[in-house]
Amino acid sequence: MINVGILGYGTVGSGVFDILRENGKLIAGRAGEEISVKHVLDLRDFPGDSVESVLTHDFKDIEMDDDVQIVVETMGGLHPAYEFVKACLERGKSVCTSNKALVADFGPELIQLAKDRNASFLFEASVGGGIPIIRPLQSSLSPDEILEISGILNGTTNYILTEMKEKGADFDSVLKDAQALGYAEADPTADVEGHDACRKIAILTSLAYGKNVDFHEIYTEGITKITDRDIIYANRLGAKVKICGSSKKVGDGVCAMVAPVLIYPDNPLYSVDGVFNAILVRGNMVGDVMFYGQGAGKLATASAVVSDVIEAGKNIGTGVPVQWTAEKLSLVSFEESKSRFFVRTAGTKSDSESKVRDAFGDVEEVDAGFSDEYAFVTGEITEAAYEKAAGAVGTVINKIRIS
Repeated sequence: MINVGILGYGTVGSGVFDILRENGKLIAGRAGEEISVKHVLDLRDFPGDSVESVLTHDFKDIEMDDDVQIVVETMGGLHPAYEFVKACLERGKSVCTSNKALVADFGPELIQLAKDRNASFLFEASVGGGIPIIRPLQSSLSPDEILEISGILNGTTNYILTEMKEKGADFDSVLKDAQALGYAEADPTADVEGHDACRKIAILTSLAYGKNVDFHEIYTEGITKITDRDIIYANRLGAKVKICGSSKKVGDGVCAMVAPVLIYPDNPLYSVDGVFNAILVRGNMVGDVMFYGQGAGKLATASAVVSDVIEAGKNIGTGVPVQWTAEKLSLVSFEESKSRFFVRTAGTKSDSESKVRDAFGDVEEVDAGFSDEYAFVTGEITEAAYEKAAGAVGTVINKIRIS
């Protein structure tokens, strides 16, 4: 029998507990032996819940119990999650986590610590919830050089942008609806400012190239500046506004970013709406493959955690290798990356057109019926060139990159 300890009995932790109980026979058949939950750590009590018989308020009950071979961390946040996970790995216990903040901040250290103790540190659920992407990057796509990863990595922002398009509503009202429905937190900053997606693309990029990407160095732009007018212009162009995380090979380097983009119907991500997530991976041999599904949710995320538990259970005493070292992956200067831009400027066409063309050169005008704005699409230019031209125009309201 393999004994498991669970840190945190919240949404995901309780989902892991339920799956291990309800699908116990199926899981035992696939893991090769029974997997049982021996302890669940939480500061709260749960009267009448089936977890009562294994509930503990003391982390030491899990850390010091040599019968516990696998620990599931679903507490969230950095502290004390980091200290608890590190302590478990140091005692040779494998750890499976859904905590993207923990993985993005301390991934290489915890992977190395697990390796040194012949244990596993696995985190399939940290990116994309129930969507399998971590293990495919490490195994199924291992023959390929990864040329690009791009994805809709946050269900909250994708839901907001979808609702803005379908209902013609403004950002603030849709955000309130998302909070009421439980799709957005009371403090939605991490989602709407792109920080959540940034950590996820940093994890995926680190795994794709085997070196550490510091998420603080990734250019990140949220959706708070997207207005109902932007959505109207996108409709005029036959496109949708999505916020994407991406990393691309640029020469011998990699350029990474998180930002709203205009996506056209020929892009597989175009049809990904609502709370769903999708990740497109381009390999130099396999071409394009896309992973699609629920990016969050109790059982979807918990299912991904349990898949790691099964994998760790099959490799007790040896550990599952993860190709991600502490060596830093230097990112290409964001100023050198290229894109086309959709740009809105204040003022009438007669006031703006000549100034825009002097700064940007040939542009494609976009008319959505607003007489107080002049909107256009640029040719492909660098970020630095865009900033210089936008500064020369001086009346830019907003810009969105074109995928």
